[in-house]
Amino acid sequence: MDKFVQLQDIGMRFDTRKGPFVALRNVNLDIREGEFVSIIGHSGCGKSTVLNLVAGLLQPTSGVLLCNNREIAGPGPDRGVVFQNHSLLPWLSCFDNIYLAVERVFGAKEGKAKLRERTQAAIEMVGLAHAASKMPHEVSGGMKQRVGIARALAIEPKVLLLDEPFGALDALTRAHLQDELVKIVERAGTTAIMVTHDVDEAVLLSDRIVMMTNGPAATIGEILSVDLPRPRERLALANDPGYHACRSAVLDFLYRREVRQAA
Repeated sequence: MDKFVQLQDIGMRFDTRKGPFVALRNVNLDIREGEFVSIIGHSGCGKSTVLNLVAGLLQPTSGVLLCNNREIAGPGPDRGVVFQNHSLLPWLSCFDNIYLAVERVFGAKEGKAKLRERTQAAIEMVGLAHAASKMPHEVSGGMKQRVGIARALAIEPKVLLLDEPFGALDALTRAHLQDELVKIVERAGTTAIMVTHDVDEAVLLSDRIVMMTNGPAATIGEILSVDLPRPRERLALANDPGYHACRSAVLDFLYRREVRQAA
């Protein structure tokens, strides 16, 4: 489906003590089913606001959001969210953190054996079967984030929303999880929308990169198609002219916007 997620003339205004603040204006975007889209831009450009609108955590001041031809009126199991902070419940094991989400979505129509089967499949998908019984404080930051991804995917969402999911991780862990995320999303056939500050991450993972103008009243400035074949090998791309052309295009946009704002 060419228009699986649709943002139509989206505007977002927040009421503050200093008066209304216009965060977004005239945002229009169509995302294909199974596509991986990254949203990038300077701080304050409304990237996370766009993600929260698609998640149903915010309602737009104007415009319409659709997912699979249904209006987005609030959070729903068709959209899973992974935040920069893993947001795990510290008193539950890794397994039980995932099980809680599975039970909430499928508990009314499935028995406990099936719910545990779903949970086990999700934790195996991210390679953490060996850590299922561990508590969050007993595993690394990268493993916590894997649990967060597993929890989001366990509810079988149509759309996976990622808000800088690797921003707090060290470079090596970040690179490893980026590679794993690509494999997981492709296996699940999930549509993915990711907010990031990392240009290399955006080019490596994305089918398209949405570049936001600076706020306030931010909107989509440019959209870049990343026409690099999949599967993508990180080391092979280091010398790929197409990769460097995409990277340069994003950096050029971000640099021009920064200079324009400073002027």
